[in-house]
Amino acid sequence: MSKGREAAAGGGGAAAVLLRYLREQNRPYSAQDAFGNLQREHGLGKAAVVKALEQLAQQGRVREKAYGKQKIYFADQEQLPAASDAELRRLDEEITARSAQLQALQQSCRHMEAELKDLNSSMTTSEMSKEIEALRKDCASYTEKLERIKSATNHVTPEEKEKVCREQQLYRREWRRRKRMATELLDAILEGYPKSKKQFFVSTEAGTCPGLLSQALTCPDPPVLYRRRSG
Repeated sequence: MSKGREAAAGGGGAAAVLLRYLREQNRPYSAQDAFGNLQREHGLGKAAVVKALEQLAQQGRVREKAYGKQKIYFADQEQLPAASDAELRRLDEEITARSAQLQALQQSCRHMEAELKDLNSSMTTSEMSKEIEALRKDCASYTEKLERIKSATNHVTPEEKEKVCREQQLYRREWRRRKRMATELLDAILEGYPKSKKQFFVSTEAGTCPGLLSQALTCPDPPVLYRRRSG
């Protein structure tokens, strides 16, 4: 048995070990916590720890606080040596330095968390490689298609395109004029027609193409072809 275990095994050994431990740590402990922290080094049993702490509390050498069924023990602050002004200033400086260090570490953690979030939402290397390969295939396909268009001999000349645009505009104006005339004629007929417009369409389209008249009068205007501006 070591000297520490022999001392703790004595009558006042456990109390001395616990008193010294509570003063050195200067923080509250339950009997279970003190037993778990000291049993390996000093060989204290749980019953001995509980008994020694209760004895120290009865003697006024440590303080005891009860929280429900659990009790905690801590060193009597009045029995601890008072810190000097220099020691207090040193502690204040250390607290300030540790606080600044804590803020820096927290800021670093936030930056790392943001970076990790970006990385998790980004594509992996293998996914990026597949995407690059797919884009290369698309580029090759478009390049081949462009070369076929350039090498074709049936290109429309600017003059031919201009002619088609003029003809389309002419036909479009004529189509709109005739549609307007048909609509005005239809409105005039429907003023004295006893039935609905839909029934009129059905009766006039009987034996022809069903829906042809109604589609012609309700379809939108044809689009305007693109025409390059001169100058």
